[in-house]
Amino acid sequence: MSGVPVVRTVTVHGQRLRVSVRPGTGSGPPLLLCNGIGASLELLDPFVDALDPQIEVVRFDVPGVGGSPDPATPYRFVTLARLVTQLMSQLGHETFDVLGISWGGGLAQQLALQYPRRVRRLVLVATGTGSLMVPAGPRVLWTMATPRRYRDPEFAEQVGGLLYGGSLRDDPTAVRHLLHDRSRVGSRRGYLLQLLAGAGWTSLPFLPLLRQPTLVLAGRDDPLIPVANARILGRLIPRARVELYDDGHLALVTRADLLAPKVAAFLGARMSR
Repeated sequence: MSGVPVVRTVTVHGQRLRVSVRPGTGSGPPLLLCNGIGASLELLDPFVDALDPQIEVVRFDVPGVGGSPDPATPYRFVTLARLVTQLMSQLGHETFDVLGISWGGGLAQQLALQYPRRVRRLVLVATGTGSLMVPAGPRVLWTMATPRRYRDPEFAEQVGGLLYGGSLRDDPTAVRHLLHDRSRVGSRRGYLLQLLAGAGWTSLPFLPLLRQPTLVLAGRDDPLIPVANARILGRLIPRARVELYDDGHLALVTRADLLAPKVAAFLGARMSR
């Protein structure tokens, strides 16, 4: 069996970060998880629980989200990638794999570009290329502009199907459980700073430069990140493979039983070399 996740606070260049580390039983590099906007690390519990116990898993709350206090100044993906890489150094990891979901997929792409010798493999889930991508509908984008769904359980139920699609269209109460049962709410300022971090950022110009083997996972019913974005990532990243599934934006947690083995197999291909 893998170890129990240990949650603690790590200070990196004056910024306190709430970090969770699940020890693995294998010898390969750890998997760093980059979460979606406004989400604390607990949202990914079902995925971590379903993932192969050989793989060590590192999660963190972005500054201003969950249990990490607000940053002193605004940040961009470039500076956040530097901070996260320094975090991994402090945890004793020279190389690591990265999985990014939604907003965290942008950070994952930036990490792969900025630190090619440290990021071994890349997994992009329900994500796109930033400001230049196939957008969601206006109502979806407007609903995403505030963190209300993380603060109001009834509102989360009302908009869950609209935002996340897939199985959550038929089970809106599941959205309440996902966003409120265990998650920790960050500050409104922290949410705004996350939005600003990605404003104007796009990975389109540098995707052909990425050399990491990349797995792109996308739901066919994802209102927030239309599936066309996965195909764009697959075409532009030289060593990418795209796999589609019949679910929505949060399938990494609602269908962890389906997606965790796919991720483990992809990382295991690297570990067996």
